[in-house]
Amino acid sequence: MLSCIQGLSSARPLVVRRRFVRASLLGLVLAAGAVQADSGLMSEVDARAADKAPMDERQRASFEQWLADFRRHAAAEGISEQALARAFDGVRYRPSIIEHDRHQPEFVQPIWEYLDTAVSSTRVTTGRDKLAAHRDTAREMERRYGVPAEVIVAIWGIESNYGSHFGDYSALDAFATLAFDGRRRDFARRELLAALRIVDAGDIPARDMVGSWAGAMGHTQFIPSSFRAYAVDGDGDGRRDIWHSIPDVMASTANYLKQAGWQAGEPWGAEVRLPDGFDYAQTGRKSTAKWRRQGMRAVSGALPEFSSAEVIVPAGAQGPAFLTGPNFRSILRYNNATSYALAVAKLSDAIAGRDGIVQGWPREQAPLTRDDVTRLQRSLNRLGYDVGGADGIMGPNTRKGLRAFQRDQGLTADGFATQALLARLENA
Repeated sequence: MLSCIQGLSSARPLVVRRRFVRASLLGLVLAAGAVQADSGLMSEVDARAADKAPMDERQRASFEQWLADFRRHAAAEGISEQALARAFDGVRYRPSIIEHDRHQPEFVQPIWEYLDTAVSSTRVTTGRDKLAAHRDTAREMERRYGVPAEVIVAIWGIESNYGSHFGDYSALDAFATLAFDGRRRDFARRELLAALRIVDAGDIPARDMVGSWAGAMGHTQFIPSSFRAYAVDGDGDGRRDIWHSIPDVMASTANYLKQAGWQAGEPWGAEVRLPDGFDYAQTGRKSTAKWRRQGMRAVSGALPEFSSAEVIVPAGAQGPAFLTGPNFRSILRYNNATSYALAVAKLSDAIAGRDGIVQGWPREQAPLTRDDVTRLQRSLNRLGYDVGGADGIMGPNTRKGLRAFQRDQGLTADGFATQALLARLENA
């Protein structure tokens, strides 16, 4: 989704309807860059039942008063009365949205499981079919914006499974509900106002502005503020329609990546082999020449020549390593999750007929639950490796503290948390 809403579990690589939760791009809020399993999310049947249940009269009155107040605010911000009538006359509070918003997945999904689905053979085949069906449009957007056609199609595939799952929630319902009763009310208020501006501009009728429960809209899941900033009229009809017009979808997606710094003609990166004794604490960017001097080699072919590149090891020293350049960072701007960006990169490679990941993943490793990560953080803090609050999220401070502990224990300091490492910490 084109938005990085930190906290709203929205559609996208991890779309709720696709049974994934993910950290969003253009402003969508998901948890700290980790791809999480959705065990415990409401089923579609339960969601519909919750939305049809009678609303408490006190809550109904409170929501209606809030809506009236926001309507006055929107009018003061320049939204026309005609647009407000079209948008707000049918808006309703959706309890299922609040249930989704407050849900905290217990398990962090291993990246290899996420990639198994995100870059499945079916998704690759469908992606090639979609590219063939829309080849002229995709190539035209590649010419205009410098973003390869297969990358545009890959984002389409991961965001909404090529349009088959972009959600059926009204974005106006979603942001009104979240602004009234969600965890990030100020954010939702801003997005609701942006959605009203889209309706006022005539890009899409209010009734057709649909997407995920978190408000990410259309084939490639833009939130309203991202739509206003990056959506493009690709078919020349005077409207930006990412729900029904594939040229608009492709142009908008490519424009977003271009504005995020996409470098035409450069690859996203490459799978690499790291030298023995590699220092995994290196988190800064270096030129390819400097990485090469450390003994890095490409798994196949030559290393891409970057002036600024970084190494990522999503599963630590036990898994594959990648040298990533500016275009990988552009994908991260779309959705700030390493798993998401790697999925887009590898799906685009597969659609184009390039090699998949060669080095194996440590599939024998059992994932840590949020409670496990909380215990790990508490143990690190107890031992003097200050990682801040114990929130159950494997963020950069936790990985830094974990690397320091591993180094002091004579272990490979890759910052990759395992059940064995948790046990070692708790017994230290």
